[in-house]
Amino acid sequence: MISAIDTNVLIALWDRDDTLNSAAQAVLDMAFARGKLVISGAVYAELLAFPRRTETFLNRFLKDTEIAVDWSMDESIWRTAAKSFQKYANRRRKHRAGQPRRILADFLIGAHALEKGYSLLTLDDGIYRAAFPKLHILRI
Repeated sequence: MISAIDTNVLIALWDRDDTLNSAAQAVLDMAFARGKLVISGAVYAELLAFPRRTETFLNRFLKDTEIAVDWSMDESIWRTAAKSFQKYANRRRKHRAGQPRRILADFLIGAHALEKGYSLLTLDDGIYRAAFPKLHILRI
């Protein structure tokens, strides 16, 4: 089984003070024991934008943890992300109050996992359950 990792899981892992740090480590260990771990190119880009992270650091971290980067996002992924993002945008326009604003990267991450047949490890299953009801989610 291949598990895709959402950006927020690795951010929690890197922050020893994050209350979800040990939970992130535990779910990653569990997923690794079941199979391969991957991140999408969108997750790579978000991780690189995180403060004090360099490409050297990120590449070494991924190599050391045996997390692969799945760079391929074919047409089906883009179309699935676009349709889900469109539905989200329509819902948000109707019910603006109290909903956090989401970015396209969230939908690319979810569509990537769904279309590739991966499980998704995330701290934020709400957006993914709403946008991708058939996606297998492993929430911390």
